[in-house]
Amino acid sequence: MIGKVIGGKSFAGSVGYVMKRDAEILDSEGVTPPEVKDMVQDFSDQSLLNPRIKNTVGHISLSFSERDKAKLDNQTMTEIAREYMQKMGITDTQFLIVRHHDAPHPHCHIVYNRVRDDGSTVPDSNIRLRNVAVCRELTEWHGLYLASDKEQVREHRLREPDKTKYEIYNTITTLLPRCKSWGDLERNLLRQGIGLEFKCKGSTDIREGVRFTKGQYTFSGSKIDQRFSYSKLNDHFNRVQKQDAPTYSQQSRDGLKSAASGFLSAFTKCFGSTGSVGSGSTGSGEINLAAFGAGSLPQPPVDLGIAITAAQLQRQPDETSEQHIARITALINSVTAAMIAHAEEQKRKQQQIKKPQRKL
Repeated sequence: MIGKVIGGKSFAGSVGYVMKRDAEILDSEGVTPPEVKDMVQDFSDQSLLNPRIKNTVGHISLSFSERDKAKLDNQTMTEIAREYMQKMGITDTQFLIVRHHDAPHPHCHIVYNRVRDDGSTVPDSNIRLRNVAVCRELTEWHGLYLASDKEQVREHRLREPDKTKYEIYNTITTLLPRCKSWGDLERNLLRQGIGLEFKCKGSTDIREGVRFTKGQYTFSGSKIDQRFSYSKLNDHFNRVQKQDAPTYSQQSRDGLKSAASGFLSAFTKCFGSTGSVGSGSTGSGEINLAAFGAGSLPQPPVDLGIAITAAQLQRQPDETSEQHIARITALINSVTAAMIAHAEEQKRKQQQIKKPQRKL
């Protein structure tokens, strides 16, 4: 399914065109078919409700693949056309849906009034970009033939800056399912020649918007699509990261907490609460176990050579969550054993120094 935004200069021209020979009216609202002059008068009368709107004529064609011809009886085509209008915001206004039979592929035309029944306006901002997105959604929903993006762009013959905007939209749509963070999205977009930058609040570092640049054109995320505003994308990444967060069994978490408790006990016994011992100063930083719900532990003295690095705490690509926490637990226990062994060796050496020598 492909939609083509045609527009129109007058209702007389648009209605006259769609009501040509072999035309079949599928649905209408607010106009009186089948006479062209009567429908044109109905459209024109409602346009007077808002004389500030210069372009009151809306005209869109919906074309379907020949492969879907058997699926598209009049009822189905009408249903799809109505769903299309709803998603495009063409609501609470006059419209005429007409099917044509002058081409091998099934297609219909929608003529509508941009002045709604209450005098408000049917929006046309980013209409071509929204049209592409809605057509893709309905095509997939109804199980119709999905033309390639290349086919769709050729069909619509988008002009700049809409052409670049659509290219950015299509690229983000393709990449987003494979990205788990802003960093992932930025790196992948850069490979496609698209830049990403954040808009911050005043002179602060608080992000409140995002912009995408390709060539000489820059668009805010919301102008490309509402789904690509900063807040919507940020919510998306938060959901993805929450879903991907590892889960550990209660038994595994209890095992790690027990190992951490043993570590702290051994550390205090061997080096004191500050870690100041004759063997040297404590290591810099901490052993961060927050990801496992076990807080943090002090690093052992540097010269023992048993510090636990951040890299060691990272989950390996081939590890399950349970294997990960089991490895960290074993690592904590091994460092605890090393500290105890070191303390016993220090105690043994001190005892030898204090032992009185036998007189000859």
